[in-house]
Amino acid sequence: MKVSVKAKDIAVIGIMSALLITVQIAMSFLPNIELISLLIILSTITFGWKTLYIIYIFAFAEGAIFGFGTWWICYLYVWTILMLITMIFRKNRSPFFWAMVAGAFGLSFGALCSIPFLFIGGKAMALSDYIKGIPFDVIHCIGNYVSVLVLFKPLYKLFDRLKRKEFR
Repeated sequence: MKVSVKAKDIAVIGIMSALLITVQIAMSFLPNIELISLLIILSTITFGWKTLYIIYIFAFAEGAIFGFGTWWICYLYVWTILMLITMIFRKNRSPFFWAMVAGAFGLSFGALCSIPFLFIGGKAMALSDYIKGIPFDVIHCIGNYVSVLVLFKPLYKLFDRLKRKEFR
């Protein structure tokens, strides 16, 4: 797998990273309602492996803004997991399919983010962290499902049009 990065790619990566950060901050007053999952799915479908750059710039910017806590460690792998799942099914264009994937991802987010606690405090700490977050995971699941179901098609058309015009 060779990923070559050109000047146009650097611009897109910068813009997409800034978009993720801006959307995350703008929606931060809503508990576990986010558009990052949708934007990572669309970025992966559109830009493929270059989405890794977007994810890691986003994660490092989030850490710089909000601090590098335990939650930040999760950002280094959970968004990559979503990207890898998307890469497997990236030819699929069904909003319903992607809403299901995003919903399942939102529901599993807490379990995925509990992994560092296995190393910090053992199974009991990881399990208690997961259990306390279940209500937020349910909200995350519903928010992801609805946002992807509603916004996937129009944003995919926009992403696809931008890619065809700008990245030949």
